[in-house]
Amino acid sequence: MERLRSPIAARSAAAALLTAGAALSAVATPAVAAPAVAAPVSAALPCHASMSNSRPRDYTTTYVLVHTTGYASVATVAHYRTTNHKKTGTAGRRGNASIGYYISGATPGYKVVVSVRVVHGDRSGSCSTSFIPHR
Repeated sequence: MERLRSPIAARSAAAALLTAGAALSAVATPAVAAPAVAAPVSAALPCHASMSNSRPRDYTTTYVLVHTTGYASVATVAHYRTTNHKKTGTAGRRGNASIGYYISGATPGYKVVVSVRVVHGDRSGSCSTSFIPHR
């Protein structure tokens, strides 16, 4: 490298080197995109369901016991062999709901699945339980 004798020439040469270096690093460095920010996803609402009696006799009442968030809307659908029965309710302050199903002449031994859906605000959740009627 050639030695520069005057301070002004030295500063000009240094500025030229810095400019060239910046141009090279700008060309050599790939552009990195900022990560996309995803919209927040609401967590599923907790849902737990069980039956007060999972082997009810005909002409008795069994209850779907649901635990979720307080004041959530609760919808249940009992899927019998020949029909579906929908019932709704609202969970109390502590998140508990009890929805009764009267078992009249349901098919003995047929497993009745009860689907449960809970909704509170923009969040929802689901769960299920079942019972088997007998005579």
